[in-house]
This record gives sequence, C-alpha cells and structure tokens, in this order.
Amino acid sequence: VQYFLLVLLARPSPHGAPRPPALHTCQGLAPCLPEEGQVNTSGPRLLLATLHPASGSSTAMDRIFSALLLSLLLLLQSYGVCGAPPQPRGTLCRTKPTDLVFIIDSSRSVRPQEFEKVKVFMSRVIEGLDVGPNSTRVGVINYASAVKNEFSLKTYQTKAGLLQAVRRIEPLSTGTMTGLAIQFAISRAFSDPEGARVRSPNVNKVAIVVTDGRPQDGVQDVSARARAAGIEIFAIGVGRVDMHTLRQIASEPLDDHVDYVESYSVIEKLTHKFQEAFCVVSDLCATGDHDCEQICISTPGAYKCACKEGFTLNSDGKTCSACSGGSGSALDLVFLIDGSKSVRPENFELVKKFINQIVDSLEVSDKQAQVGLVQYSSSVRQEFPLGQFKNKKDIKAAVKKMAYMEKGTMTGQALKYLIDSSFSIINGARPGVPKVGIVFTDGRSQDYITDAAKKAKDLGFRMFAVGVGNAVEDELREIASEPVAEHYFYTADFRTISKIGKKLQMKICIEEDPCECKSIVKFQAKVEDLINSLQQ
Repeated sequence: VQYFLLVLLARPSPHGAPRPPALHTCQGLAPCLPEEGQVNTSGPRLLLATLHPASGSSTAMDRIFSALLLSLLLLLQSYGVCGAPPQPRGTLCRTKPTDLVFIIDSSRSVRPQEFEKVKVFMSRVIEGLDVGPNSTRVGVINYASAVKNEFSLKTYQTKAGLLQAVRRIEPLSTGTMTGLAIQFAISRAFSDPEGARVRSPNVNKVAIVVTDGRPQDGVQDVSARARAAGIEIFAIGVGRVDMHTLRQIASEPLDDHVDYVESYSVIEKLTHKFQEAFCVVSDLCATGDHDCEQICISTPGAYKCACKEGFTLNSDGKTCSACSGGSGSALDLVFLIDGSKSVRPENFELVKKFINQIVDSLEVSDKQAQVGLVQYSSSVRQEFPLGQFKNKKDIKAAVKKMAYMEKGTMTGQALKYLIDSSFSIINGARPGVPKVGIVFTDGRSQDYITDAAKKAKDLGFRMFAVGVGNAVEDELREIASEPVAEHYFYTADFRTISKIGKKLQMKICIEEDPCECKSIVKFQAKVEDLINSLQQ
C-alpha cells in the first residue's frame, strides 16, 4: 500500500495540474512512507489492482485515489491508543535454511475435495517460507499403497514453481502405507542426489506427515530411524486417525509435534503454527504476543511484557491492571459447556482449564462477580448455579470435579436453559447486574439455535461464542453478541484455547467503568486488527 501510494503521489498530473505534496512525515504512524528512491518492504503487503486514468482525467480523480490508498494505509498501520506511543516491532520472521518434505496420505479414505484442502494447507505453509537454494528447499511425497515422489528438494528453487507443482498433485486413492513413505523419505527424499544438504546445525531437516487413518504397516521403528538421522517429524492427524500412531511418528516434545483436527475442512488453520515453527526471529515479539496482555518488548534473545500508560503490570509479569478499577465490578457469568462425545476426555480436561483460566481473572464475591456452570450434550445439566460458591478456590475445585457427559450436541436446548433458568433470580442471578454467557462448543448443533440465540441477546445478555475443531463458524456468529468479531472465537486445536481465554479475560469487563473497560477493548481491537493484517 505504501509503495503504490508513493507511486501515485509521484505520478505526473494531467494537463500540468500541480502534483499533491509528497508525504515525508507520519506523525506517529510506523513505519513511515519511504523517502524518494527507497521502497519500504516491511510491514503488511497488499496486492492492489491499479487503475490508470486516461490522459484527460481530472486532478480530483487523483485525489480520490490518493485518499482511498491513504485510508487503507491508515487501516493497516494501526497503533496504540490513549496517547501511548506504538511499540517498535522488529522484522517479521525469516525462515532458517530448512530441507522440508511433506509426506501426504492420499489413500482412498481421503476424498478428492479433502485432498484439495491438504494442497491448500501445503501452499499456505510454503507461502510463509523463504524459498531458495540457500534458504528453504521443499519436496513432496504422496503415498497410499505405494509411494510417489511428486518433486524433490532440488526440483524447484522458487516459491512460484513450488505452488504450481502443488496444485498439479493428484490423489492415489489406494491403501495407507505410512511406514513405507517415511522409509522413502529417509533413503531417498533426504538424500544428497535429491537435493538434501549435509546434516549440520545450520540446516533443519523437517518432515510433515499428514494422515487420516490407521497405517497398514509399522511406523514406530522407521520413525525412530528418521529421528535418529536428524529429521524433525511433525505428525498431523485428521478425523478417525489413530492417535497412538501419531505419537509413534512424531518427534519430542509430542505436544509441539502432534496435531489433530476433526476434518480436512479445518486443516488450513494449522498453517500459522508451522510458519512460526520454521522462523528464526531477531524480534521474539514479532510472531506472537508471548502471553503479554498488552505490549511485548523484545530484548536480545528474550522478551518482556509491559503495559500502556494508565495500566500497571501485575505480579505475573504478563497481565495489566487498568487504573484503580481492577476487575471488581458486579457481574453474573455463566459458562455453557459442550460435553458431547466428539470433545474426547483429554480435551474436556483442557476445557476445564480454560474455564478456570477465566475465573482467575475475576473478583468473586456477593458484591462482585458470580459464576455459574452448565454442561450440555443430548441433555442439559446444571453443574452449579450463580452464587453457590463465594470464592475462586471453590469454583475452580467444582470445575475440576465436573464429570464428562459424552453424548450429543443440543446447543439450542442449552441456550434455552441459559435464558429460562441460569439467569433467573431463583438460580442466583441478581437484578440489574450485567449478564454474560460464554458458550463453548466443538461441533454442529443437532437442534435449532436461532430463536434461543436471538432471545438471549434481545434480553440484554452479552454472549460470547467459543468454537474448536469442527465447530460451525456461522453458528458461532449467530450466538455471539454485536459486534460479532469481538464476541466469537475459533481455533482448530483444543491446546490453543488458553489463548482465547486470555482474550476473554480482557473482554469480560463492565462498560460502566470506562477506565477499566473502554481503553482495554479499544487497544485490544487495534492490536487484533494489526495482527490480522500481518497474517494476511
């Protein structure tokens, strides 16, 4: 945007009309427009279709184009609010030289449209890499009952060539010989004749295995040989994959190297994780917030958290307190938690940690925050009503004891229960106190949600919708309060819901306390806008 704006402003004006003055200062925007003869390549980049007015175009048209592009520039280069100067950000991550091989399952259980999703995932990862003979080289192994070397590490030396080659890959649609494919990677894909570089600390060897089923051969021994040869293995499982197999394949630590998604339709959401995994970053804040609530400041080899003006850093070194209001405003908060069988027991434990993470941010008492908890599956069960527990310790203990229901997904019925019972006076709700509902689900509702979702918002309840895995984003938006973008959250992986928890901690605040709420929400919105633009 900066480059095109500079070109447009520097363009000769028709009929000798005066050219708009050059922009040399930003008055707080970072980074500034480049000086003449320089092109600023940092920050977000946006491909624009430029229009070339005819020689008879008026100067007014030039001004319209200039204003449009300047507006886009201002949107993408948002910065801090309330007079706080923007924190300088380092260069976004560049990738360490890597020999990367995708090992892709295209067995008959992978439908053609699902295989297209895998190709999109590979393309998105490749788009985030520095591709070249001295940086990152990429190869692809396609396997089913047999193994096909789609292209080697030496075949393509440009990103464009790789992306075109990925688009041409076709599924094999036979069996699932995952062990054979990994052996092929060891003996051929990562060999010198195929373009692999000599093993050294300066070059990573990485394999990403994507599979959706149980292999028809052994993977444990061959995966151990691959890891011993210095190959770092990431294992991505889809749908009905055998999780034990993924753990046998992947490198340690398993939490960082094993990923699961409910379906191929959401595999693309893992892209950002792998783009970060291949980064060498001089600015450690450049690839994420590192748990800092407001500002992350990079130092050599480390980072530290800080707060905006008017906020103080809490004892955890990460979160911030606004002015003197704290989190002490009155609030009735009810969690509505999906306990259906698709969640799985191990993920249900992560959901309980997510609940307690938010509870930790509240001041619980009769005069301040009250918390209730409802679990639903094929039926609805109140775990405890508002006001039953008077302190955080008791609430968290009750959450930990919550038993997993493990049946269907009746989200509409659960929303109706929230309206009719959870926020009723008989169940502890206080008249005149703001009501907040947090709905957590991992799949499509098996009943109708529209009427109940609308009624909850019409009654003035502030509704947050949190979805994981196969959750339907249209349903999340239907549940969420306005503005929807601030009230619904989605992640493909249960292990990342703690990041959503941190965002919710900031958003569950009472509007009557402008010091506490408005500045936090405004700052958070600007940061999220900037992060989204950088990812795009």
